[in-house]
Amino acid sequence: MLVRDPRGLAGRDVARVKPSVGRIVHYVSHGTPAGEYKSECRAAIVAAVPEHLPRSMEPLDGCPNGYEDTWIASLVVLHPAEMFFNEVVRQDDAHEGGTWHWPERAD
Repeated sequence: MLVRDPRGLAGRDVARVKPSVGRIVHYVSHGTPAGEYKSECRAAIVAAVPEHLPRSMEPLDGCPNGYEDTWIASLVVLHPAEMFFNEVVRQDDAHEGGTWHWPERAD
C-alpha cells in the first residue's frame, strides 16, 4: 500500500523546505526554569514569513529569509486553554525551546 506523506515533503530535505502561510508546524515551549512545566511541542500555524531576517539576528540581519537554512516565521501557537502570537520564531530541528520545526511523521 502506498502511503502519501501528509506534509507533501516526500523525498525532500525537511530542513530546507520553505515555510508558507497556513502551514502547520510544531512550536517548542520553553518550559519553566525550575522544571514544574517541561518544554513540549505545541501545534502552530504559520501566520507570516518575512522576506528578510530581522535585525536581532546578528550577524545574519538583513539577509534573505532562508539564508544558510535559517528560517524565521510568525506563528499562531495553539495551547489547549489559549493561543498566542509570536512574530519572530527561528526554525530549529534540535527542538530548542522557543523555536519551531516541521512535525514528525506519525506511524
